[in-house]
Amino acid sequence: MSGTLGLSRLVGADLRHHRGSFVGVAVAVFVASALVTGLGVLVESGMRGGLAPERYAAVDVVVGAPQQVDVPEDLPVPLRERVPLPADAARDIAALPGVDRVVADVTIPLSLQDAGADAGAGGSVLVEAHPWPSTALTGFELREGQEPAAADEVVVTAGSGFAVGDGVVLAHGGVPSEYRVVGEVAAPVMPERGAHVFLSERRIDQLDPHEGAAQALGVFVSGVDPEQTAGAIREAFPDLIARTGDARGDVEFLDSGAARSTLVAIGSAFVGTCILVAMFIVAGTLSLSVQSRRRDYALLRAVGASPSQVHALVAREVLWVSAVAVLLGIAPGYLLSTVLQAAFVSGGVIPGDFALATGPLPAVGAVLLVLASAWGAARIAAARVAKLDPVEALRESATGAPAIGLPRIITGIVLAAAGISVSTVPLVVRGQVAAGAAAGAAMLLIVALAVLGPWLVSLSVRLVGTVLRRSSCAGFLASANAAAHSRRLASAILPVALGIGLGLVQIGAPSIIAAEAATQASAGVIADLRVAAPSGLSPEAVDVIREMPGVIEASGVALSAAVVDSFDFEGKLERAEHVLQGVDPENIAHSLDLRVREGSLADLDGIATVAVSTDAAQTLGLGIGGTVVGHLGDGSPLKATVVAVYERGLGFGDLTMAAEEVRAHTTTGLDSFALVAVDEAATGEVRAALEARGLLVTDGSGQEAAGAGAHAQNGWVNLVALLVILGYIAIAVVNTLVMATGERSRELALLQLIGSSRGQVRSMMRIEAVLVAVIAMVFGVVVAIPPLIGVSMGISGQPIPALPVLGSFLIVGAMGALALVAMWVGTTATMRTRPIDEIGSRQ
Repeated sequence: MSGTLGLSRLVGADLRHHRGSFVGVAVAVFVASALVTGLGVLVESGMRGGLAPERYAAVDVVVGAPQQVDVPEDLPVPLRERVPLPADAARDIAALPGVDRVVADVTIPLSLQDAGADAGAGGSVLVEAHPWPSTALTGFELREGQEPAAADEVVVTAGSGFAVGDGVVLAHGGVPSEYRVVGEVAAPVMPERGAHVFLSERRIDQLDPHEGAAQALGVFVSGVDPEQTAGAIREAFPDLIARTGDARGDVEFLDSGAARSTLVAIGSAFVGTCILVAMFIVAGTLSLSVQSRRRDYALLRAVGASPSQVHALVAREVLWVSAVAVLLGIAPGYLLSTVLQAAFVSGGVIPGDFALATGPLPAVGAVLLVLASAWGAARIAAARVAKLDPVEALRESATGAPAIGLPRIITGIVLAAAGISVSTVPLVVRGQVAAGAAAGAAMLLIVALAVLGPWLVSLSVRLVGTVLRRSSCAGFLASANAAAHSRRLASAILPVALGIGLGLVQIGAPSIIAAEAATQASAGVIADLRVAAPSGLSPEAVDVIREMPGVIEASGVALSAAVVDSFDFEGKLERAEHVLQGVDPENIAHSLDLRVREGSLADLDGIATVAVSTDAAQTLGLGIGGTVVGHLGDGSPLKATVVAVYERGLGFGDLTMAAEEVRAHTTTGLDSFALVAVDEAATGEVRAALEARGLLVTDGSGQEAAGAGAHAQNGWVNLVALLVILGYIAIAVVNTLVMATGERSRELALLQLIGSSRGQVRSMMRIEAVLVAVIAMVFGVVVAIPPLIGVSMGISGQPIPALPVLGSFLIVGAMGALALVAMWVGTTATMRTRPIDEIGSRQ
């Protein structure tokens, strides 16, 4: 042991003679490597991936405004609306050297009415209208007809189903207009996202609420490298972004930037959670591995090995095994990233055509992070056997490790008390922040469970043991074994309890928030009808609805988002996105009830006033007369005085302003929908009249919560995260239980040699398996209860959380069943060897 060569030989000998115990470690590290690599690909894709351009494929450089708000020392917050370009940007860029011409692009959402079988609800499909000069950005060329000149002329793309001379009805904001097809265009590569039509520049200016202001600029260069021109644009105009190559898609598609931020945030959060779970699992697996070889370590200590040498031996063994397992897990990790991408696409979290970036960085990061975690776990696992007195070490090799000490028990109790205390925060402070704190308490309780595990298992076994001892011979044996080896039993129970606790909190918190949001949205809408159009509703369309016979009140509602500034306890600037709702304060008395607690919505007037939800008021530390500071959805500065505070923020958003001000800072400049109150006797006639105009009409009670899409996406992300983590935990559970059962091969053989039948031994193991499953399920549920009650109290004020019953039972039942199956597999494999052969092989 004194030299490096001797230690290397010991490591090699250990790896050869204890393959079984190291296989479990290798499996845990292999899965961790695959997970971290796959999540690392998502993070890198958020930095380098994106959407390839479609309509901007023929232009050299695409210029747009930054679609994000920067946050010091944190990820930027994406903006949901198109940020406008300066009015003189096209002229100034055209004056730069090497620029041949600059083409401005504008997108106007229209709906094609009476579109036949391809139409959606209301007999309409969405199309995007652009000014005729923007055809150059895609490489469109006239195949037939002429370019549009008059206000009622339109050019369609090849394959649209319309021919030159046909008449079409295109509605903007619910107001239909008749057009005549005067031309057809085609491009070498046709855009796949949506349908497109082209109108005259003057007609675009008439339709656009922003008066035809350029949303993006296509820059054609002559005689120079496009990247060189892009660099010159960025240098001359720091407030603009210039993209070339595939990065042009970042300007074309708003959802590209949002997807980037989402992937970075998801990947980073997942990696942190996976590393934490991996530390638990690898440490538990290593603990079993070290226990199975405690006789070897005892002998090493007895013949003079120092604690540092034992530490070095364990660390080297683990690093050798981990290095191989990490490298083997990299390739499956890259495959896993595509599975995760497909899952996020299915949930609408990222676009289906968002391209992943697959560089070497995720693999390098996985190797470093997982090896560091494995080394840390090795230090923890070796800590006790390395410092034992040699005589004590030999005694423990025969009798097993003693119960955990008082300092560890005190530490665990303190952690558990802290977790319960944090779970009660919503009793004092309400809102999503308090609910988040309560959910975070789950990790404290899980750590406490890991610290106190052997002690709690020992107490549980003593309680159950009084019954088991009297039930049967197998019950007596199971009780005696469990009481004598509570540490070993704890290593089998804790991964199952960890999975149940995490799983219940992961699916419970989003479910509680979604249930309360739906309740608020349903209760807050007092209008009879909800009216919408495929492309949104214009103020003119809402005025028409308001004048219909039988209509008492019609109120347009504009939905957007705002990035609001706040400061944490240390004075650090924080920026977070909040749902922004625009309402007509003069026309909501019969349509909308936000349950105002202070102030009045009638005081909403202009861009300088805002109403906030109670959650936002608490989070931002605001009240009547306070000031909300931040950015609107299109990046414009926001500074508004609070004139009202309302309760139903989950149902209708945290911020409410006058609709006209919100519309002015959205991409479309349209209302999302209108709430309509009608005379009871005229409901049928009003509904029929609205549907005849091509509008989408539903009952007011069916109103969806503001931000429901974001809540659904967050729920989907949590579900994917849960499946990934539970998948890892499931593998670890099987791994741990098979190892723990395999370690008992000599014990099971000895029981048979002294008179127990194979049936009695199997019965004993079945009882132990049930014991493991039941205790683990109880521990997991107990860990989840305080955080879930805290979340429920913080969100809805109710102590009983609104959990998905089927999902909760599936998590608890599946993890419990997994413990039973794993112990059955381990027992079957262990008892294949004849008892006399097993005893002889372990002499």
